[in-house]
Amino acid sequence: MPLSLWLSLAAVCAMGAMSPGPSLAMVLRHTLGGGRTPGVIASVSHALGVGLYALLTVWGLGAVITHQPLLFTLITWGGAAYLAWLGVKALRAGRGGALEARAVVTNHAQAARDGVLVALANPKLILFFVALLSQFVSADMGWNAKALIVATATLIDGAWYVLVAVALSHSAVLPWLQARAHWINRVTGVLLIGVALQVVLG
Repeated sequence: MPLSLWLSLAAVCAMGAMSPGPSLAMVLRHTLGGGRTPGVIASVSHALGVGLYALLTVWGLGAVITHQPLLFTLITWGGAAYLAWLGVKALRAGRGGALEARAVVTNHAQAARDGVLVALANPKLILFFVALLSQFVSADMGWNAKALIVATATLIDGAWYVLVAVALSHSAVLPWLQARAHWINRVTGVLLIGVALQVVLG
């Protein structure tokens, strides 16, 4: 995979992870309620759920490319439209109510369970990956490139939420995030619309 293409993938994955939502709220709750370790455990387990979705998406897209090229073209264009819709929605979002997380009494097992379940129980996540990865998977792509895509999505998601958990465990990062949630939404929206336009323009 060319470096420029990978950088685009990494940027969109990063914006997707940083965007305020139920995943961020879950990590915040466990960090505020149990400290650094539960927050990190929740972050890592969430990343594993994201990695599973990314793996299944790459597998499925590979099969569609091989056997149904027209269907893959429709998925690609539909994915571009979905990314654009997400971008517009992010631009219109407010300051991110998901950041108003309350602490809960938690332990390591609960943090691990919630991390995976929030990832796997979110139907928007699989739609996001189908929309996103359809822009990066090609018919001649080898398994090494597909593994790189899955690893990129997994590691970026895990790294961001671990960073949030570690930072929140000893500083006043939450008010900083709350104050800038609208900017996070705006940057995310612009990036998603940019990816959609790139597909439309060929």
